[in-house]
Parts: sequence; structure tokens; C-alpha cells
Amino acid sequence: MDAETADTSFWKDTCSRAGDGCFSIGGELPVRRLGFGTGGLVGPGYWGPRHDDPQRAVVLLRQAVERGVTLIDTADNYGPDVAEELVARALHPYAEGLVVATKGGVVRTGPDVWHIEGRPERLRAMCEASLRRLRRDTIDLYQLHRLDPEVPMADQLGALCELRREGKIRHIGLDSVGAAELRQAQELAPVASVQNRYNLMDRASEDVLELCEERGTAFLPWFPLGHGALTGGAGEALGAVAAQHGASTGQIALAWLLHRSPVLLPTPGTGSPAHLDENLAAAGIALTDADMAQLDAVADHA
Repeated sequence: MDAETADTSFWKDTCSRAGDGCFSIGGELPVRRLGFGTGGLVGPGYWGPRHDDPQRAVVLLRQAVERGVTLIDTADNYGPDVAEELVARALHPYAEGLVVATKGGVVRTGPDVWHIEGRPERLRAMCEASLRRLRRDTIDLYQLHRLDPEVPMADQLGALCELRREGKIRHIGLDSVGAAELRQAQELAPVASVQNRYNLMDRASEDVLELCEERGTAFLPWFPLGHGALTGGAGEALGAVAAQHGASTGQIALAWLLHRSPVLLPTPGTGSPAHLDENLAAAGIALTDADMAQLDAVADHA
């Protein structure tokens, strides 16, 4: 059964027992807060597949869901198209309560080469293409990958609101926005999520996080591990906390996000089953107030 027709009570019960807690996106889509991002399933520069054998990615996605992940975060330009197709190949028909988020509004033309495209007709075409690739009638969370500075915000969000009224989108999200933009956007549309860069070492979006907390908006931090910078150790304080818990620095960085705010929903990506297990185990790490103070000092002295 697709998530859009599922009874959410099952996942509400599951979330209440989950070590990493639960958050209801848009007040109606309960997910475990530690999700899975699909950027690690595609090649360098988000171009092409990561593995010659797509079955490796299929198995990994299924393992993520089997291990309790209820939020899958993807995008149409990962590949492009590759990640969404892998999600459908691995997970369709979708498990009850599984929330799939995708993004549109960016067109990728090569490795690390892309441009913003926010014209309403293009957003509609991209959303409908994502629906076909994901084999869905409704996208749980459709996030505008970037606001197009050449197109009025009202026109971009108006297109998404129209798709929402048609039942093609359940909830609307924004990627890489400032606090003022978020306030403006929420006057124009029911914005359920924000996806900004945010991690232990990069807290430039602190004001956006505070606004999300105030308004009950989900915040999906991208590069939650600092694009790999945190996994090798990021200062004495991070290493010390990791040693105290018998954990990796990457696990502690994820645990910090889960403890930092109840609206933070990290979706780390990987192409490795072992790394997947390591990431998900971070949900079981209980950081103390003293740990959090030590970790806050990592950014203060970075």
C-alpha cells in the first residue's frame, strides 16, 4: 500500500518506541527522525550511478527500511533520474507509513554542473516526471531544490500549491533558504519542511532552525556529516565524546543533531551496508548535557 493511503497509527506507535524519536511532517506524516538520503547511491558530482550493478543500491535501500528507516530523501537530479528510479525499483510497492521525499527545480547537465529552473510549467513537468519514476500517485514531500531568483516566489510556490490541490503533492518543502525567505514563503504556501546545510561544524542556518522550531517545520540538514569532514575526526572535543561512548565521530555528529533539536531530521547517505548500520546506530547514543557542551565547543573553536 502506498504511504498516501496508509493508516499512520502504525508508525505513530513505532515512533513512540524509537530511540531517535519521531516527527510528524506537516503534522500528519510521522517519521523516525534518522532517515536515509540517496545522494550516496549516485556517482561523483551526483552524475550517473555509483555502482555498475544497480542491485547493490537496491539491496541497500531495502536494508535501510528493514532497519526501521521511515523517511527516504531523494531528488530528480541525482543521476539525474537514477536515484528516484532506484528508490522505486527497491521499495515499490511502498511499505505502509514509508515517507518518500524528493526535490525538483534544479536541472543537472554534468558532474557538479547544474542550473536552477523555477518556471511554473517546468516545475509541473519535473514533478510529474518524478511521480512516474517513483511510481507514485502522490509525492509525500516535494521540496523546491532552489528558489529561482529569476521567477517570483509567488509563481514558484503557486505552481506547487496547484499540484498539491490536484493531489500530486501532499506537502511542500524548500531547500537552501534564509529565515526571511522562509517567513515570506510561509505566507504564500503551507511549507512543511526546510532542507538547509547544517551540521556540528556549520551552523550558519541557526536562525532558520530557530524559526522551524517556532513554527513546527521539519528541518532536514544536508551534509549532516560535513560531506565526510566529520567522519575522520573534527577536533579534540568530538574525538573525546566519541571515545566515551565507544562510537565513531560520525555517529556522534549524527547523535548531536538528534539531540540538538526535535525538528532536525538528518538523512545521511551512503553506498555501504556497513556505513548504513553505523549511521543508524547513532540513534541509540544518549548524549549528556556535558557531552553537548563539549560538542558545542567544537564549532566555537573551529
